[in-house]
Amino acid sequence: MLWPFNHFRKPRQPARSTIETIYGMIVTQAREPLFYRDLGVPDTVNGRFDLLLMHLWLVLRRLKSAEAGPDLSQALFDHFCTDMDDNLREMGVGDLTVPKRMQAFGEAFYGRTAAYDLALTDSEEALAQSFCKNILNGQDIEKARELAAYARAAMAALARADLAALGAGTWRFPAPLTAGTAA
Repeated sequence: MLWPFNHFRKPRQPARSTIETIYGMIVTQAREPLFYRDLGVPDTVNGRFDLLLMHLWLVLRRLKSAEAGPDLSQALFDHFCTDMDDNLREMGVGDLTVPKRMQAFGEAFYGRTAAYDLALTDSEEALAQSFCKNILNGQDIEKARELAAYARAAMAALARADLAALGAGTWRFPAPLTAGTAA
């Protein structure tokens, strides 16, 4: 029997395979060699982390408007945190240090996403400036502009993805080199 009031029902959790698919797409795109070779992203642990955060931010931004967005966003963020924790442990970081590093990851995530969101409400140049500071270590504003053009192309591609494709992880990020001409 179905009860008419579902106040105590647990929210529907997205399928683990869906979260893994979407997160895998984010990680794969963040590892695309063109970002490092042609767009000036430092090919370091920090550079890779910053590019992963940028792509996660792009997807989470889009999920805000999806019906299942809050549950999917939370599951995706939780998967990111688990992945970061697992990576720290694989690198040999001790159990007492992992929570401190995870806190630093969280602060980096929230700080950068707030800066990127704020930049979107400002001028076209503001996002490039924010990427220059946070991803390119304050160097090469021209490359930061190309990265911002890519991010805007990715936002447009995500906006065009219907909610079913978004929820199933069947959309695609644009290619980094064609982003400047596609934006």
